[in-house]
Amino acid sequence: KEDPPVAPDLPTGDIPASFDWREKGAVNEVKNQGQCGSCWSFATVANIEGVNFMKTGKLLSLSEQELVDCDKKTGDQGCQGGLPLNAYKDMVDSKLGLEEEGDYPYKATDGKCQATQGKEKVFISSYAQISKNETQIAAALVHYGPLAIGINAGPMQFYFGGIANPWKILCNPKALDHGVALVGFGTGKTVLHGQRDYWVIRNSWGPSWGEKGYYRIIRGTGACGLNTMVSTAMIGGEGEGSSIVV
Repeated sequence: KEDPPVAPDLPTGDIPASFDWREKGAVNEVKNQGQCGSCWSFATVANIEGVNFMKTGKLLSLSEQELVDCDKKTGDQGCQGGLPLNAYKDMVDSKLGLEEEGDYPYKATDGKCQATQGKEKVFISSYAQISKNETQIAAALVHYGPLAIGINAGPMQFYFGGIANPWKILCNPKALDHGVALVGFGTGKTVLHGQRDYWVIRNSWGPSWGEKGYYRIIRGTGACGLNTMVSTAMIGGEGEGSSIVV
């Protein structure tokens, strides 16, 4: 299996102290994957919605169900799991574009591929894996838009708010089992540890989970492996995509 292309390192001198794509209009309402292991498709779609927003200035809500049903050539298995990097590869190789949510709504179950070319709105031209360095990840978030990441979701079952700082023994960074979208970062007060840098993560367990559907977790320590599988799609013509050969 070929390794995914790696994004070039970005300059880090002008990274702001805090940044949030929600405030800039690049993030849709929190969605709910239901009883289907399709978190990977929600992470992928959140990234592509954001990248498309960066390119066009319009925030579309795109179809996770289309990836669940149609993205089958690179190892993804619908409700049985998948990876954003596999999904990007299939979209590029098969020239599969995402339809809008309203045209291909979410069913939380595996279905037959119903993609119709005339309704496919957003195509990607390439994709890349981002560095494991969390300063680079912050620079990439500002540069590309919301990023798709893998994480160990163990402690997320018990999260009710605040800045999570899970013990490594309870959150093995090598045991990634959930796909989510990184949408922001900042610094805030914690109950026990004073000021701490954190990431803002958009989960796909509906808006009643966590902080209105979002998760804040410690930034800079590789918590729960959140820095080990970070990726983004690219849409041609943005100037950046051309420097990365897929």
